[in-house]
Amino acid sequence: MKWVAAPVALSAALVLAGCTPEQQRGFLPAGSEGATNLTDGVTGLWVTSWIVLLAVGVITWGLIIWATIAYRRRKGQTGLPVQLRYNMPIETFFTVVPVILVIGFFAFTAQEQSKIEARYDNPENVVEVLGKRWSWDFNYVDDDVFFQGIQVQTDGDGEAEAETMPVLYLPVDKTTEIRLETRDVIHSFWVVEFLYKKDMIPGQTNYMSFTPTKTGTFMGKCAELCGEYHSMMLFQVKVVEQDEYDAYIETLREAGNTGQVTEEYNPNQDHFEGDQAKAQNE
Repeated sequence: MKWVAAPVALSAALVLAGCTPEQQRGFLPAGSEGATNLTDGVTGLWVTSWIVLLAVGVITWGLIIWATIAYRRRKGQTGLPVQLRYNMPIETFFTVVPVILVIGFFAFTAQEQSKIEARYDNPENVVEVLGKRWSWDFNYVDDDVFFQGIQVQTDGDGEAEAETMPVLYLPVDKTTEIRLETRDVIHSFWVVEFLYKKDMIPGQTNYMSFTPTKTGTFMGKCAELCGEYHSMMLFQVKVVEQDEYDAYIETLREAGNTGQVTEEYNPNQDHFEGDQAKAQNE
């Protein structure tokens, strides 16, 4: 075994040393590195999980191969080999270790999730995002202006035209709260490079909180199947400096987009009002 262990360890070291930055980050989107104050934590959870699971896989594959070779039928042997049952130490090990791994993965995942969904006491920027089939509306709450998007248009090849995508502007290095609501069916707000997505459920407000820490343009999409044109429910997030953000807000104000998008176009409104009236009567 010692003659085998040394070459295996050397080979593993060489393979790991040759990993590209993308491989070291678990093939997550390149633009996610430092995109918000929370993406590094999500990346660490993702990469660590893969390392642990790869180690479990190597041990499992090794045991399978070892058992296949060690207990194979030799020349001249007939019948079945001696059958072993009820090995309590091994069965206990195979039960306890997976339970520990599941609990560990759950605990660390819940920790990262709670960081993203915890609300700031006094966020510097609040945006209400409303999903609708099949586009997005953005209420810039603090500035009392809004943007209403239309469904993304496609070219002759069926590809989305970037210039028709709704754009959500966010100022860099500002604590930001995103309020998520839907005007019809269930949608899911997903900014790919922010490494997190959150469902938008009728009659319920969900939240995401983070601080954008890098300027740039990031891709967003709906991550919940919501109908015929779900694949075209795309948008962009532009994280910009404060002066550029203020200039954009001013263009919305000059265009007459003052106030906030309300529930008046929500096709579920009658349904919710009926449920509320029924609850009051009961």
